[in-house]
Amino acid sequence: MSERYLAVVDLGAESGRVHLARYDGQRLALEEVHRFANGPVALQRHLYWNVLSLWQEVISGLRKARRLAGRLDSIGVDTWGVDYVLLDDQGLLLGLPFHYRDRRTEGLMEEVFARVPREEIYAQTGIQFMPINTLYQLLAHQREQPHLLEKARHLLLIPDLFHYWLSGERLCEYTNATTTQCWSVPQGTWARDLLARLDLPTHFLPQVVAPGTPLGTVQGELAEELGRDVLVIAPATHDTAAAVAGIPMRASPRDRAYISSGTWSLVGLELPQPQIAQGSASNFTNEGGIFGTVRFLRNVMGLWLLQECRRSWQEGGRSFTYEQLLTLAEEAPAWAALFDPDHPLFLPPGDMPTRIREQLSVHGQPVSAAEDIPVLVRAILDSLILRYRQVLELAASITGCALQAVHIVGGGAQNRWLNQGLADATGLVVIAGPIEATAQGNALLQLVGLGELRSLEEVRTLAARSTVTQTFLPDPGRRAAWDEAYARFTTLFPLALPLQ
Repeated sequence: MSERYLAVVDLGAESGRVHLARYDGQRLALEEVHRFANGPVALQRHLYWNVLSLWQEVISGLRKARRLAGRLDSIGVDTWGVDYVLLDDQGLLLGLPFHYRDRRTEGLMEEVFARVPREEIYAQTGIQFMPINTLYQLLAHQREQPHLLEKARHLLLIPDLFHYWLSGERLCEYTNATTTQCWSVPQGTWARDLLARLDLPTHFLPQVVAPGTPLGTVQGELAEELGRDVLVIAPATHDTAAAVAGIPMRASPRDRAYISSGTWSLVGLELPQPQIAQGSASNFTNEGGIFGTVRFLRNVMGLWLLQECRRSWQEGGRSFTYEQLLTLAEEAPAWAALFDPDHPLFLPPGDMPTRIREQLSVHGQPVSAAEDIPVLVRAILDSLILRYRQVLELAASITGCALQAVHIVGGGAQNRWLNQGLADATGLVVIAGPIEATAQGNALLQLVGLGELRSLEEVRTLAARSTVTQTFLPDPGRRAAWDEAYARFTTLFPLALPLQ
């Protein structure tokens, strides 16, 4: 067979990347051809995504991929979930999309639960309750700009917007639709009854397609540059769904968990069916995966804590690489300072070191600003590892899975300190890699759209064949100390439901 060339667009909360993926019939190889910064834009007390700037960068990356390969067979885009744009009847933007960390949704979950019991919402959607969910964003939009919701003719999630600009098709991909808390798991369609009970319009909700669906060819002027026969394929457009698709494990294993580790950490299992009745009391999410699988997981605040600390220190004139910060953390005593990494105080951008010090002080662990960097970095890493253990143990308890190993993928897979700590704290084998799992999963689903792969087993076989991983074995000699820290952590910070 002739070699396949795929353009993989992977937009994350910190940066965007365009990869050229080559498939020779045996292995998939990724080459990064363009990387660019991404982040919120603050304007008039709100946070937005600059999708116009992102579009320019995406096109620059696609041009580079085309020049490098000579031709492209397909293009696919994945991004974070929950955020959306509104379009008018001509398909034009009705403003920039809000950033999920915008404060406009604060307090809205309480208002919603007063109108529709949380148990009913979870029974319909199976989604973890978080203020960033599209459901609460739409309610904020309705409250602040009701005329825009009425005027809007189309709602698209962020990757769907880029696919629309490429292909002209206004469709939504399934894995991302399920993140919104506007999707009904029992009905397999938009939860229109739930939205109607909250007085939210539904006329703009798009048709939903499965991951790996060809949407059409590149249209307009871009067809001249990129090629008239280039297919636009909706991969698993939610970046976590793409990352899980790219994990080199067998289909829906009962003994392996995963952590997609980046700005957020998504900790969970791949299951053949949702666990709504079992997951409700523990606030797990049941998001759609590829080939009918379910991502049973919880969101953990993740390396956002470290990213925001690093940014704050840099603004104060103290610049560090991540490797330097990990070296500094080794100077601090283990488990001396622990905090709840998922506290809602940490969700918005801002002065993260001060907020963490405040939480440590509340729990009798004061840290002075003069000594904060090593102690705070160590506190972040220790607290994340202990929260990961909590979620993994709870997921195993709910599902009856006997976990033996956990795959860590994404940027956090590079963090050897975190990986070894997780192995020691849990007694599980930790398998790290690929770092670019999201891009790999995106490319694998494009191959599904091109007819090269036809099943979950074929996707995972190619992922394993194309991936180099690193294994971290637990050190039994360190387990007792981790267990002691874990007992203290779980006493201070049990896994709580929002608003309780």
